[in-house]
Amino acid sequence: MSISQCEKYVGLAMLGLLVGCHARRPDVPADAARLTGIDHAITFRQDAEAFVPAPSGDESLTIEQAIRLALTNDSRIQASLARVRLAEAEANQVRLLPNPILTIDIRFPLSKTGNTAFEPTLGADLLSLLQKPAQIAAADNRLRESAAAALTTVLDVMTEVQEAYASSRSVDAEIENAQRRRQRIQQLRDLAQKRLDAGEGIRLDVLTLDAQLMQAEFDGSDLNLLRIDHRLALARLLGEPRSLAAWKLSPWEPPTGVLLAAESQWIDAALFNRPEILARLWELRALGDDLNVASFLPLQGGELAAHAERDPDWRVGPSLTVPLPIFDFGQETREKVRALRSVARHELVQQRLEIIQAVRLAYATYVHSRRTLSNAQERLLPLQRKQLDQAQLAYQAGEANLATLLLAQNDLELTLSKILELQEKVTVARVRLQRTAGGAGVADRVDAAAATQPAGSVPLPAINPMPLVLPATQPATSQPVIGTPR
Repeated sequence: MSISQCEKYVGLAMLGLLVGCHARRPDVPADAARLTGIDHAITFRQDAEAFVPAPSGDESLTIEQAIRLALTNDSRIQASLARVRLAEAEANQVRLLPNPILTIDIRFPLSKTGNTAFEPTLGADLLSLLQKPAQIAAADNRLRESAAAALTTVLDVMTEVQEAYASSRSVDAEIENAQRRRQRIQQLRDLAQKRLDAGEGIRLDVLTLDAQLMQAEFDGSDLNLLRIDHRLALARLLGEPRSLAAWKLSPWEPPTGVLLAAESQWIDAALFNRPEILARLWELRALGDDLNVASFLPLQGGELAAHAERDPDWRVGPSLTVPLPIFDFGQETREKVRALRSVARHELVQQRLEIIQAVRLAYATYVHSRRTLSNAQERLLPLQRKQLDQAQLAYQAGEANLATLLLAQNDLELTLSKILELQEKVTVARVRLQRTAGGAGVADRVDAAAATQPAGSVPLPAINPMPLVLPATQPATSQPVIGTPR
């Protein structure tokens, strides 16, 4: 047997293997678990209404529970998994051989001495047979591309629910802080009223504090409406848009770890793990297979058949129909595919540039927000607590007026509110850094590498999880009332 015959038989055998098996389905749930660090959270459902219920009433809801519920119930993830099934069906369809075409010609004689001619022809599309390996490869690559797109959706949903949870928790803390502020103003108002009743105060102090109480009620009303907004958004992400959304959320906890991996390590992890890059790579490979498919276009319309005729004896032989590529030999189609490949290459480069920028921005934001929060807690907050203590003592001793006390109290309350805002920013910055790296699971591996190889890592400032509570206003009887300066 010659080498050319061996190559022909090997090619036919490979074609038979390709068309005889099904496309390998990507394991999207396992890949999602590797990126997110959460196992067994994603299962494809045909029924769009089969939701996993979220905790209702005043039950507690941790961030881990919220993420798992969102990954399980989110319809965007289910739609992306359905598109993976669609790509899998297309890959299996490409593997099917074209149905043969049976043509039967019967010609009756016009004279009594003639014979009836019977000519059956069994043919198959020659072009589809030649294009089959490249078409199968292109469909398989687009199946992998759809799986990467599904992973992108999973990471986006996870990031969205983490940010929604952080926002809801921050608003809850703001409401608690506003309630404490109203209690402090009420204590000051009672103190001012007692001074007025004793003839040692002025009515302006009471009116000023009454206005402060009314403003505190307005601020609390706005915060309650903002709380409803964030809770409803979180309920939608969890798949329970009509729930009461009255969960008890976990209190804020500072991020662990005193070392942050170098920026270059985060960039390398992102370029290796981001599903957006993988999707473009698979699309680029699929376009390469499309170019191979286009190389057989000059044979479009060709047919390979077995022809038989009986007139009156049987004669059987092969039949081959091949078009002559005189005008159209597929040159423009190949140029179109080459142009699409060029577009895909440039978009891949642009995607990498944008990912590097996003990683560097998220990295800088996380480091800056942690440092700012640490400075606010360790340096600014103690100073303003002492300032408020001195202002209270001076006001109760009659050495300072109400404006001085309110100014010190407002400064401290602004700092407390800023700390709550910074806590949310630290959480969101950490979430976005994880997202830009390719998921929380990837970020955990980068952190583990930084812990074992501290060279090049960035030391992070410690964050104190101290409760943000002001000291209560001293009662009127704790200090002798000397009088308010006029």
